[in-house]
Amino acid sequence: MIVEDEALLALEMESELEDAGHEVVGLAADHKSAVELVRAARPDFAFVDIQLLDGPTGIEVGRELASLRVPYIFLSGNLKRIPADYVGAIGAIEKPYTANGFQSALEYLKAYVGGERVAYVPPSLVLATTDKRQTPG
Repeated sequence: MIVEDEALLALEMESELEDAGHEVVGLAADHKSAVELVRAARPDFAFVDIQLLDGPTGIEVGRELASLRVPYIFLSGNLKRIPADYVGAIGAIEKPYTANGFQSALEYLKAYVGGERVAYVPPSLVLATTDKRQTPG
């Protein structure tokens, strides 16, 4: 699932996810659409921008995902806008990011969702807390 109000960026992420073999269950650009999609599709994981069409409501979308135990990563041009507890997110990717940075974060997320121990946290991903599945470098 992708929650992003910049259409071009959302389509680019969708393409990257599909190229990596994932099915994108939907795109949402505002809080209401995102919550409806979360409840209807129950995605395996999500990427969530903080600033959406209706304001900084990505935080509330994150709360909804966390309440349903859906792993997600925030996307933001300003990581300082993320609450200290990261609202249950695994971490965040700062915009602008590179395709390689996004793919590296996706690989980390895929391992995380699969319950694997992760030996390497990509520089593009700022973890919310130390992940117990992460092993020292």
